[in-house]
Amino acid sequence: MKNYLLIFLMAVAMVACTENVKDDDGVDGAGADDTAVVDGQSGAQVGAVDGAGADAGQALAVSYDAAAINDANSVLAERVIYFDFDISKVDGDYVELVKHHGKYLSANPSVKIRLEGHADERGTREYNVALADRRAQAVKRLLMFQGASSDQITLISYGEEKPASLGHDEASWRLNRRAELVYQ
Repeated sequence: MKNYLLIFLMAVAMVACTENVKDDDGVDGAGADDTAVVDGQSGAQVGAVDGAGADAGQALAVSYDAAAINDANSVLAERVIYFDFDISKVDGDYVELVKHHGKYLSANPSVKIRLEGHADERGTREYNVALADRRAQAVKRLLMFQGASSDQITLISYGEEKPASLGHDEASWRLNRRAELVYQ
């Protein structure tokens, strides 16, 4: 009798735990792809997403068709991920953007990408190269989590050597703390 009671309690506990499981997007039972539709002409998945670089209220198209990478209205047109000072973790504002690029790479296995890591001018040259490499590695991990293969991705760390802005203020430094996705 005790064995049956123990089995029953374990089963109840397992059922109770599985009801609160969330998917990768952190939304109960609904992922970002649930609202997408299929384009009748190309068969590509399309939809709308609030893009990281879009104006408020402007939605960018989502498609993982091979030609989508050249569409200026696609979320994939945004290819720069900015980082906070001395941080290599992809900020929440850019996670969805990187996920879309990862899904694109997964859907198009012949496409190759180069991740270029950058840092601002503060810190030693060696430190900035290492920090820029960690930033590129963080983006790579997110891309691979979405299905991109390591064969599709190469990394290069420029450190402070290729600044986007030549100024010596916070606004310039913010532009220089980045990882760029360069499709080849």
